[in-house]
Amino acid sequence: MANDIIRPSQEERSSHYKSGSIKRVKLVNFLTYDAVEFMPGPRLNVVVGPNGTGKSTILCAICLGLGGQPPLLGRADDARLFIKHERDQAIIEIELAPKLKSDGRPEAIHVIKRVIDREKGSEHGKGKGASTYFINGHKSNLKSVQELVGEKYRIHIDNLCTFLPQDKVGNFSGFDKQALLLETEKSLSGHLYNTHNDLIELERALQSSGTDVASIQNELDKLQKENERLEREKELMEERESYIERLDLLQKKRAWLVFDDKREEAKASKERREELKKQKKEAEKGLRPLAERHARVEGDVSRIRSRYKSLEVKSRKDAKSFQEIIDKMDRYGDDVENELSGYATIEAEQRQAEKMVEKQRRRLEEIEEEGSSFPPLEEIERTMKQSQNEMRGVKADMSREKTKVQGVLQQIDEANDQKKGASQQLDRLKDDKKLRLQRLFAKAKNVEEAYKFIDQNRKMFRRPVWGPIAAEVQPNDQGTASVLENHVSQATWKSYVVECKEDYDLLYREVREKRKIPINIITVERIKLDQLTRMYSNERMELLRREHGFFGYLDETFVAPNHIMQALINRHNVDKVLVGGDAVQHSLDRKDLIEFLSTREAHDRRPGKQSSCFFYTFKNETFKYTNQVSRYTGEVGSDVQNILAAKLLKPGSDPALKDRLADTIQNADELIAKLQPTVDETKAVLEKMQIEGQSIALQFKEAKRTKNDYNQYKMKLTNQRDKYAEAQENAAKDNDREKARRVAKIKKLVENSISMSENAAKVHGEIMKGTHSLTGVKMSENDLSDSLRKLTDELTEKQAETAELTQQYKAADTEYNQRKDILKKLLKEAENIAPMEEWRERLDQDDIPENLEGVEDALDEAENKVNSIAENPHVMRHYEERKKEIAKLQEQLDEAGGEKNMKRQQLEQKLDRWESSLINIVQDVNKKFSAYMKEVGCAGEIRLFTAGADTRGDNEGDNVRYNFKDWGVEILVKFREASTLQVLSAQTHSGGERSVSTIMYLMGLQNLMSSPFRCVDEINQGLDERNERLVFKRIVENSTLPAGSSNTDHCGQYFLITPKLLPNLDGMENENITVLFVFSGAHNFNSCLDWNVDKFIEDKKNFLSQEEEDDASNSHSKGGRRKRKSR
Repeated sequence: MANDIIRPSQEERSSHYKSGSIKRVKLVNFLTYDAVEFMPGPRLNVVVGPNGTGKSTILCAICLGLGGQPPLLGRADDARLFIKHERDQAIIEIELAPKLKSDGRPEAIHVIKRVIDREKGSEHGKGKGASTYFINGHKSNLKSVQELVGEKYRIHIDNLCTFLPQDKVGNFSGFDKQALLLETEKSLSGHLYNTHNDLIELERALQSSGTDVASIQNELDKLQKENERLEREKELMEERESYIERLDLLQKKRAWLVFDDKREEAKASKERREELKKQKKEAEKGLRPLAERHARVEGDVSRIRSRYKSLEVKSRKDAKSFQEIIDKMDRYGDDVENELSGYATIEAEQRQAEKMVEKQRRRLEEIEEEGSSFPPLEEIERTMKQSQNEMRGVKADMSREKTKVQGVLQQIDEANDQKKGASQQLDRLKDDKKLRLQRLFAKAKNVEEAYKFIDQNRKMFRRPVWGPIAAEVQPNDQGTASVLENHVSQATWKSYVVECKEDYDLLYREVREKRKIPINIITVERIKLDQLTRMYSNERMELLRREHGFFGYLDETFVAPNHIMQALINRHNVDKVLVGGDAVQHSLDRKDLIEFLSTREAHDRRPGKQSSCFFYTFKNETFKYTNQVSRYTGEVGSDVQNILAAKLLKPGSDPALKDRLADTIQNADELIAKLQPTVDETKAVLEKMQIEGQSIALQFKEAKRTKNDYNQYKMKLTNQRDKYAEAQENAAKDNDREKARRVAKIKKLVENSISMSENAAKVHGEIMKGTHSLTGVKMSENDLSDSLRKLTDELTEKQAETAELTQQYKAADTEYNQRKDILKKLLKEAENIAPMEEWRERLDQDDIPENLEGVEDALDEAENKVNSIAENPHVMRHYEERKKEIAKLQEQLDEAGGEKNMKRQQLEQKLDRWESSLINIVQDVNKKFSAYMKEVGCAGEIRLFTAGADTRGDNEGDNVRYNFKDWGVEILVKFREASTLQVLSAQTHSGGERSVSTIMYLMGLQNLMSSPFRCVDEINQGLDERNERLVFKRIVENSTLPAGSSNTDHCGQYFLITPKLLPNLDGMENENITVLFVFSGAHNFNSCLDWNVDKFIEDKKNFLSQEEEDDASNSHSKGGRRKRKSR
């Protein structure tokens, strides 16, 4: 068939892959893909598909699969977030085109595989440990992968000139000129980038070395001046040393002179000691006869005193015996008088006993009369027994009633226990705010610190302070929590809400400025909840509920304080977002729901369509549709996101459990209400029985008290009868017999008294005889005592004299021994200080005084000289050290000058090659960039910024500055005829202008880049149709230039990600273009097998041919009145 499509074979395609290009990509459970495998073309790859279907996912996979980390993509900081929802593991496999050997044959192919596991890595970390790497099926590590990719294949994922993901497009245009130069150098040649860094370091080293030479010279001058001062101090120290030597010699001389003086004093002390020793011996000789005589007289006195003591003891014994006899006689006389008195009282006692009998008789009659008031004992006991029987009956009835109500009370207690337990558990489960605060504080410590300050200082604020917002909202269920958490930004969830500007200023000042705690603050001064203007009228909203499956607005799915609700409306328009269920998906499939939501209602006179946002749940998954109206085309673009389950706002407990607990509390209340009437009736009966029992108990108590009183009466009556009988017995005693007994006793006592008188007379005679002998012995003792006293005085005086001489002798001996010891010590010291044999000649010099007084004066003079010169023991050492330091610094100064010249030569050599290469590259890129910008009707220029170092000056000078770190590349553009060239910046140019400038700059670099492939994601967003066509044309032309000497001699592989392609684009028929269609999402094919490119092209050709025939036929039938419109 003539129109058959001819495609190159797989081998032919493989031969066009540049070394390091991507030949195959395989993804499993990665973001939007369950499983996909595709083979990019070796040149330009255009990736197309609706928003949200997974185009940017391809770039994410390339980045992560080649060892890049999530922050490079600007989407997330944890690789585990790229695992598909509800999957545990994601796999990325990339096959790279091999290098060619010198003979043209390919080297080994490298297949890099990265497995990301959700269960690996720390829970709150960045997922660094969640990835496992493989190279050609063998387990490897991240470092090996990065070395293979970066060093062998020169792929730089972190360079925005070669890899520009969707979320980093704005970063590129935000580069300053210095960063742009560094990124450009890295993309062109590692040598240029490394040389630039070397030049920066060499310039820094040169500046530092220049500073070092000056500092060394300054230090050298300083040390030389310091050494001059030290030399003067050294001379003073030498003079001081000479005085110290003389001082030492004088001290030695003084030691020998002190020894000589002390030796003379010792001789005098020895002579005095010998004289006292002689006097002591003579005194001891005269003391001996006097002591012997004193001892004899002392013995006589002792014997006479012993005789006197024995006589005195006998005399005291006889006196004691005499007194004892006299005492017995007195006692016998007392006993006789007592017996006579008792004899006289016998008659009086008889009369008293008769009176007592009469008294006890009258008391007995009174007690017998009291017994007549008591009832009979049988009657009392009968009353008690009757009361006891009645009490038993009442107690039995009460026991039966209590038993009856006990079961009911037990049921009520059990119901109360169940209610209390369920209420406590329900209270704990309802505290969702506390649980959300704990989750939030675990992730954001600064939010916790701010919350503590606010909570402790609420009185400082004028109005209430709310927040953090995440803790103040209460979603209706888990699904609502997921929707709300996704729609509202994390920054808002961590924000605090104040009601006036004064509280905002206070909170910002105290928390952010003083405590350096980051905090987000939202001010809501007025509440407008009652003035909400809904996005859809009531009629349209009713239609959306009935036919499209929407439940209502997002603000109706949660509860929050008014100020929190107003803040969420102001920030995130929760009052305009719709929420629906499964029926929304059916509406999307059956009807043009997006068009319906984008069409303004009749009362809305604003032109164009309106944007919208809604959430819905389908097959247990939640999706978010964001429909945005393009500012350029006016068309509606949709973005679909799969919503993850809520983490921050998820309920703290199962709602079903809360319902069960509430039912338990309600059932307990109903059971208690049912049983309580029975308990009340039984309590009334028990109360009546208790009153009756109290009455019977009182009757029993009264009868018992009467019986006790009767028993006490009987005991009192018996006691009184016994007392009456005892009184009668005492009155009937025999008194004559008692009188005869007392007379006999008196006679016996008188006889004993007469016998005692006779014994007393005998003892008195013995006492008088002993007194006579005692008087004679006492007189002899007095005479001997006077003689002994005189001898004692004489002996004491003689002993004192001898003792005084002995004491004087001991003192003299001690003094002599001390002087002798001091003399030995002084001799030893003198010999130690200055041995006489060695120092005799020097000590006898003429300038050394010969007496102690002269030496002392010379010592004082020498000490004054020494003290007048300040001691500095380190001056000599410092002097020598300074000399060494001066020599060392002089050597360093010479070396530093040579090193500086060497570094200057290195810098000049590197600068020549680097600057010439850089100028050539900039000129080449500028030429292309200017031409490319001219194609789109604009002007552009690329300049090399040299930071004022365009004129080098004299290389031999020390002040040449190149400022290599400030060198850069400037992109200058002009988009309007009347304007001038301006440096590209986000502040001056629109997003579309920056996109055009960025892509044209990258196109100018394309043939110079060393990386085997480049990736750009949605660079055409924000461009109008004309510029988009021109930009696409430029990308096609630059990326599909014919190969050079070999199939791989081309600019490399290029990935262009775009959500849309304009119709009838030029150059799409180029065989070097590969179009990758993303068949993913709700509106695409269920399977890639449903799409057949060849069949589609064939059908399209047939359709166009048929349409042309129809148009020709119609034109002929109508006489050619109308021409067919060109398509």
